[in-house]
Amino acid sequence: MNFLYIRFCFDMAVYRGLSDDELTDLLKTGDKGAYTEIFNRYNSLLYIHAYKKFQNREEARDVVQEVFTMIWQRRETLNSISNLGGFLYSCVHNSILNYISRENIKAKYIDSLQSFIDTAPELTDGLIREKQLRAIIEKEIASLPLKMRIVFEMSRNEKLSHREIAEKLNISEETVKRQVKNALKILRTRLGLFLYLIFYFFYR
Repeated sequence: MNFLYIRFCFDMAVYRGLSDDELTDLLKTGDKGAYTEIFNRYNSLLYIHAYKKFQNREEARDVVQEVFTMIWQRRETLNSISNLGGFLYSCVHNSILNYISRENIKAKYIDSLQSFIDTAPELTDGLIREKQLRAIIEKEIASLPLKMRIVFEMSRNEKLSHREIAEKLNISEETVKRQVKNALKILRTRLGLFLYLIFYFFYR
Protein backbone atom coordinates (compact mmCIF):
# COMPACT_ATOMS: atom_id res chain seq x y z
CA MET A 1 0.00 0.00 0.00
CA ASN A 2 2.80 2.41 0.91
CA PHE A 3 4.64 1.50 -2.28
CA LEU A 4 1.56 2.27 -4.36
CA TYR A 5 1.12 5.62 -2.63
CA ILE A 6 4.78 6.49 -3.19
CA ARG A 7 4.47 5.49 -6.84
CA PHE A 8 1.33 7.62 -7.19
CA CYS A 9 3.09 10.65 -5.69
CA PHE A 10 6.06 10.10 -7.99
CA ASP A 11 3.82 9.88 -11.04
CA MET A 12 1.97 13.06 -10.12
CA ALA A 13 5.28 14.85 -9.55
CA VAL A 14 6.22 13.92 -13.12
CA TYR A 15 2.97 15.38 -14.44
CA ARG A 16 3.53 18.58 -12.48
CA GLY A 17 6.74 19.08 -14.41
CA LEU A 18 4.99 18.94 -17.78
CA SER A 19 3.93 21.98 -19.79
CA ASP A 20 0.31 22.74 -20.63
CA ASP A 21 0.90 21.65 -24.23
CA GLU A 22 2.35 18.32 -23.10
CA LEU A 23 -0.56 17.76 -20.73
CA THR A 24 -3.02 18.58 -23.50
CA ASP A 25 -1.40 16.05 -25.83
CA LEU A 26 -1.58 13.37 -23.13
CA LEU A 27 -5.18 14.29 -22.33
CA LYS A 28 -6.16 13.64 -25.94
CA THR A 29 -4.95 10.05 -25.52
CA GLY A 30 -7.12 9.54 -22.43
CA ASP A 31 -4.33 9.93 -19.87
CA LYS A 32 -6.10 10.33 -16.52
CA GLY A 33 -2.95 11.54 -14.80
CA ALA A 34 -2.70 14.43 -17.24
CA TYR A 35 -6.37 15.22 -16.68
CA THR A 36 -5.86 15.22 -12.90
CA GLU A 37 -2.92 17.57 -13.20
CA ILE A 38 -4.87 19.95 -15.45
CA PHE A 39 -7.66 19.92 -12.86
CA ASN A 40 -5.25 20.58 -9.99
CA ARG A 41 -3.51 23.31 -11.95
CA TYR A 42 -6.60 25.27 -13.00
CA ASN A 43 -9.53 24.33 -10.78
CA SER A 44 -8.96 26.98 -8.09
CA LEU A 45 -8.23 29.76 -10.59
CA LEU A 46 -11.33 28.99 -12.63
CA TYR A 47 -13.47 28.75 -9.50
CA ILE A 48 -12.30 32.20 -8.35
CA HIS A 49 -13.12 33.60 -11.78
CA ALA A 50 -16.60 32.06 -11.74
CA TYR A 51 -17.26 33.10 -8.14
CA LYS A 52 -16.49 36.74 -8.95
CA LYS A 53 -19.26 36.61 -11.53
CA PHE A 54 -21.85 34.69 -9.49
CA GLN A 55 -21.04 35.53 -5.86
CA ASN A 56 -22.43 32.05 -5.21
CA ARG A 57 -20.16 29.12 -4.32
CA GLU A 58 -22.33 26.28 -5.57
CA GLU A 59 -23.09 27.93 -8.91
CA ALA A 60 -19.40 28.68 -9.40
CA ARG A 61 -18.47 25.06 -8.56
CA ASP A 62 -21.13 23.72 -10.92
CA VAL A 63 -19.92 25.81 -13.84
CA VAL A 64 -16.28 24.81 -13.35
CA GLN A 65 -17.22 21.15 -12.95
CA GLU A 66 -19.23 21.28 -16.17
CA VAL A 67 -16.16 22.59 -18.00
CA PHE A 68 -13.85 19.87 -16.67
CA THR A 69 -16.45 17.20 -17.45
CA MET A 70 -16.74 18.59 -20.96
CA ILE A 71 -13.00 18.55 -21.71
CA TRP A 72 -12.73 14.93 -20.57
CA GLN A 73 -15.71 13.83 -22.64
CA ARG A 74 -14.42 15.68 -25.71
CA ARG A 75 -10.71 15.05 -25.12
CA GLU A 76 -10.18 13.29 -28.44
CA THR A 77 -11.45 16.30 -30.40
CA LEU A 78 -9.40 18.99 -28.65
CA ASN A 79 -7.11 19.48 -31.61
CA SER A 80 -7.13 23.25 -31.90
CA ILE A 81 -6.01 24.19 -28.37
CA SER A 82 -2.90 26.34 -28.49
CA ASN A 83 -3.34 27.89 -25.05
CA LEU A 84 -4.84 25.56 -22.43
CA GLY A 85 -5.36 28.24 -19.79
CA GLY A 86 -7.01 30.59 -22.25
CA PHE A 87 -9.18 27.78 -23.57
CA LEU A 88 -10.40 26.84 -20.07
CA TYR A 89 -11.14 30.47 -19.15
CA SER A 90 -13.06 30.86 -22.40
CA CYS A 91 -15.09 27.72 -21.63
CA VAL A 92 -15.94 29.00 -18.15
CA HIS A 93 -16.86 32.40 -19.55
CA ASN A 94 -19.19 30.82 -22.11
CA SER A 95 -20.75 28.59 -19.45
CA ILE A 96 -21.42 31.66 -17.30
CA LEU A 97 -23.12 33.40 -20.23
CA ASN A 98 -25.21 30.29 -20.91
CA TYR A 99 -26.21 30.14 -17.24
CA ILE A 100 -27.23 33.80 -17.22
CA SER A 101 -29.21 33.22 -20.41
CA ARG A 102 -31.04 30.28 -18.81
CA GLU A 103 -31.80 32.38 -15.73
CA ASN A 104 -33.23 35.15 -17.91
CA ILE A 105 -35.46 32.60 -19.64
CA LYS A 106 -36.63 31.37 -16.23
CA ALA A 107 -37.44 34.94 -15.22
CA LYS A 108 -39.55 35.36 -18.36
CA TYR A 109 -41.44 32.14 -17.57
CA ILE A 110 -42.07 33.35 -14.02
CA ASP A 111 -43.37 36.71 -15.26
CA SER A 112 -45.57 34.93 -17.79
CA LEU A 113 -46.97 32.52 -15.21
CA GLN A 114 -47.62 35.28 -12.70
CA SER A 115 -49.36 37.34 -15.36
CA PHE A 116 -51.51 34.36 -16.29
CA ILE A 117 -52.45 33.75 -12.67
CA ASP A 118 -53.21 37.44 -12.08
CA THR A 119 -55.49 37.63 -15.11
CA ALA A 120 -57.33 34.36 -14.46
CA PRO A 121 -58.96 34.75 -11.02
CA GLU A 122 -61.54 32.02 -11.56
CA LEU A 123 -58.90 29.48 -12.46
CA THR A 124 -56.72 30.70 -9.61
CA ASP A 125 -59.60 30.28 -7.14
CA GLY A 126 -60.41 26.86 -8.56
CA LEU A 127 -57.94 24.36 -9.95
CA ILE A 128 -54.64 26.06 -9.14
CA ARG A 129 -55.13 27.27 -5.60
CA GLU A 130 -51.89 26.95 -3.70
CA LYS A 131 -52.95 24.10 -1.40
CA GLN A 132 -54.31 22.08 -4.28
CA LEU A 133 -51.17 22.61 -6.31
CA ARG A 134 -48.97 21.60 -3.42
CA ALA A 135 -51.06 18.47 -2.84
CA ILE A 136 -50.80 17.43 -6.50
CA ILE A 137 -47.07 18.10 -6.62
CA GLU A 138 -46.31 16.36 -3.31
CA LYS A 139 -48.34 13.32 -4.38
CA GLU A 140 -46.28 12.94 -7.55
CA ILE A 141 -43.02 13.39 -5.66
CA ALA A 142 -44.10 10.75 -3.12
CA SER A 143 -44.72 8.29 -5.96
CA LEU A 144 -41.14 8.53 -7.27
CA PRO A 145 -38.94 5.44 -6.80
CA LEU A 146 -37.66 5.38 -3.20
CA LYS A 147 -33.95 6.07 -3.81
CA MET A 148 -34.75 8.75 -6.38
CA ARG A 149 -37.23 10.41 -4.03
CA ILE A 150 -34.74 10.47 -1.15
CA VAL A 151 -32.09 12.14 -3.31
CA PHE A 152 -34.60 14.57 -4.81
CA GLU A 153 -36.04 15.62 -1.45
CA MET A 154 -32.57 16.12 0.05
CA SER A 155 -31.83 18.43 -2.86
CA ARG A 156 -35.21 20.19 -2.81
CA ASN A 157 -36.13 20.34 0.88
CA GLU A 158 -32.78 20.32 2.64
CA LYS A 159 -31.10 22.45 -0.05
CA LEU A 160 -28.04 20.19 -0.06
CA SER A 161 -25.54 20.31 -2.89
CA HIS A 162 -24.95 17.26 -5.06
CA ARG A 163 -21.63 16.68 -3.33
CA GLU A 164 -23.19 16.85 0.14
CA ILE A 165 -25.90 14.37 -0.85
CA ALA A 166 -23.33 12.01 -2.33
CA GLU A 167 -21.31 12.08 0.90
CA LYS A 168 -24.36 11.49 3.11
CA LEU A 169 -25.65 8.57 1.03
CA ASN A 170 -22.23 7.17 0.14
CA ILE A 171 -22.88 7.31 -3.58
CA SER A 172 -21.16 9.10 -6.43
CA GLU A 173 -21.90 12.71 -7.26
CA GLU A 174 -22.73 11.62 -10.81
CA THR A 175 -25.40 9.25 -9.43
CA VAL A 176 -26.94 12.12 -7.48
CA LYS A 177 -27.08 14.33 -10.57
CA ARG A 178 -28.63 11.53 -12.61
CA GLN A 179 -31.28 10.82 -9.96
CA VAL A 180 -32.28 14.49 -9.71
CA LYS A 181 -32.38 14.83 -13.50
CA ASN A 182 -34.51 11.71 -13.87
CA ALA A 183 -36.86 12.88 -11.11
CA LEU A 184 -37.44 16.16 -12.94
CA LYS A 185 -38.13 14.28 -16.19
CA ILE A 186 -40.71 12.08 -14.48
CA LEU A 187 -42.41 15.06 -12.81
CA ARG A 188 -42.45 16.93 -16.12
CA THR A 189 -44.28 14.01 -17.73
CA ARG A 190 -46.74 13.43 -14.89
CA LEU A 191 -47.59 17.04 -14.05
CA GLY A 192 -47.82 18.42 -17.58
CA LEU A 193 -46.02 21.55 -18.72
CA PHE A 194 -48.11 24.16 -16.90
CA LEU A 195 -48.09 22.53 -13.45
CA TYR A 196 -44.45 21.51 -13.87
CA LEU A 197 -43.39 25.10 -14.57
CA ILE A 198 -45.31 26.32 -11.53
CA PHE A 199 -43.57 23.66 -9.43
CA TYR A 200 -40.16 24.41 -10.92
CA PHE A 201 -40.26 28.13 -10.37
CA PHE A 202 -42.40 28.58 -7.26
CA TYR A 203 -42.19 25.47 -5.08
CA ARG A 204 -38.59 24.26 -5.45
